[in-house]
Amino acid sequence: MNPDTGLDTELALPLADASAAAVAACRLVAVVVTFNRLDKLKATLARLLESPEAELAAVVVVDNASTDETADWLAGQQDARLDIVTSPVNRGGAGGFEMGMRRAVEAHDPDWLVVMDDDARPAPGAFAAFHAQPRPLDTALAAAVYFPDGGICEMNRPSVNPFWNPRVFLRTLFKARNGYHIPYDSYEATTPMAIDLTSFVGLFLSRRMIEEAGYPDPGLFLYGDDVIYTLRLRRQGERILFDPALRFEHDCSTFQNDHHRVFHPLWKVYYAYRNGLMMYRAAAGLLFWPLLLVVVLKWSFTARRYGAERQSYRRLLRHAVWDALRGDTRRTHAQVMALAQVKD
Repeated sequence: MNPDTGLDTELALPLADASAAAVAACRLVAVVVTFNRLDKLKATLARLLESPEAELAAVVVVDNASTDETADWLAGQQDARLDIVTSPVNRGGAGGFEMGMRRAVEAHDPDWLVVMDDDARPAPGAFAAFHAQPRPLDTALAAAVYFPDGGICEMNRPSVNPFWNPRVFLRTLFKARNGYHIPYDSYEATTPMAIDLTSFVGLFLSRRMIEEAGYPDPGLFLYGDDVIYTLRLRRQGERILFDPALRFEHDCSTFQNDHHRVFHPLWKVYYAYRNGLMMYRAAAGLLFWPLLLVVVLKWSFTARRYGAERQSYRRLLRHAVWDALRGDTRRTHAQVMALAQVKD
């Protein structure tokens, strides 16, 4: 049971009974963040623009200062529904989504947004399925995300917060991530399932929810920004449902089947650990403090995987922990990259 909202996070809720909240008209706008993956962006935009305007009114593309041919290709696109926003610097995924969501709300008068990375796209019929049911304004929707080969995309498997539900907490002690991530058979269910945490791949958000909760923190840059944002929604009393009828595909390989992750480039260590601790603190409450000791000790031992870079790794870890404890996301990307430099 969520102490803030009183919602049983394991309850499956049919959409028709999900809320007495008003149901908005469904002017849907997509937000796509891209950086140096033109081939995948092309596939994503082609899929999005297959949808008629009644299903998808506009597509905001945030070019995160790509250094390949992305800018030139985007400049040559003629579809009136495309709105290209170019950042002068790479603001990371968090900054890109903040910029794109803000642009969508301010320029396109949406009732709903759907967000995704450049290598993720709706399956055919996903938007038709979204429009087929009334959508309460207090309920975000997380898509069922698959790899192109049809397998479930593990990095996008939604979760319930084990610290808000004693049964889930106990299950997590024995099953680790399978204890708090939704079960695989949820993907075959006929009714949506209440969740607490999900990714920015196929997340549908009403404009009202964004106006209440604000935008993602652009200072997070990379990793965990989606989890921190959806946790914020839940703590403010909004609901999130995993809806298996809304199918997305994610053409990615990041850490797929990698149980001993090593971050390259090294600067990613800082964001993974700082944002991870901020996420744990938002999820765990007072239990964060014993968890902090366990997690930081584990990360300290991980230094041995980094060979000649271990001293830089430890420096990034120290700053990540310090900034996380202060909730400080002001460190610039240039400063983070400087921390990652090998120093004698």
